[in-house]
Amino acid sequence: MPTWRQRGELWTVGPTQPKGVVQFLGGSGLGASPQLSYKRLLEAVSRRGWLVQCWSYLPSFDHQLLAVQAWRSFRSQRQNDLPVLRLGHSMGCKLHLLAPDQGRGCRGEALLSFNNFSADRSIPLLGELAPRLGVRSEFSPGPEETLRLITSQEHRRQRLLIRFRQDQLDQSRPLLRQLQSIGEQVELVELSGDHLTPASAGLRQQWLGGLGDEQRQRQLDQLAENIERWWKQGPGLTPSGCVAS
Repeated sequence: MPTWRQRGELWTVGPTQPKGVVQFLGGSGLGASPQLSYKRLLEAVSRRGWLVQCWSYLPSFDHQLLAVQAWRSFRSQRQNDLPVLRLGHSMGCKLHLLAPDQGRGCRGEALLSFNNFSADRSIPLLGELAPRLGVRSEFSPGPEETLRLITSQEHRRQRLLIRFRQDQLDQSRPLLRQLQSIGEQVELVELSGDHLTPASAGLRQQWLGGLGDEQRQRQLDQLAENIERWWKQGPGLTPSGCVAS
């Protein structure tokens, strides 16, 4: 079984001599314990030769601050001789896209189930309750500002977008159009599943021994294989050396 270790603010899993580093950010809520919530997906990625680094976080309205904190944590554990792939799920995609280095510290990004909805769409009843409670009622940056910031970035990198056919929260297609409008190298892949498909149900596997869960494991292996295929055909062909940041 793969061994998870905590190094500073990051959870890590992978071989002793990896071919590269995957910097992973999970979705809102699930990202608090990525070593559990995404256990099987990330272990499937690590079995393909990657050192996986995960940053855990609690949701907040200030997504720009979370993006900066995540970037700093990954930067503190940077291994200069290895190529970097940034991998995100749902809100984790947005945090990667808002990284202050604008992607200079990686060769590419794989974004699963990109979610850029407004706060009142993401949190039921927020629009009604926020004014009464006197609390903030929108993420920072909001949906439109997020897309504007993405398209204003000068650094270009290759991206893989993965959406799941039964995912009602996915906004990969609007992101695809936005990236194509500025000439980004981007590929969209559609797979079976829903918004929670990347989540591994690691605790369930631990308690039940994975009984009756073979289909979910196949989905996760297929997901990891699609990421690996894209990497080998695109960013993985890039000469060594990401821009240090």
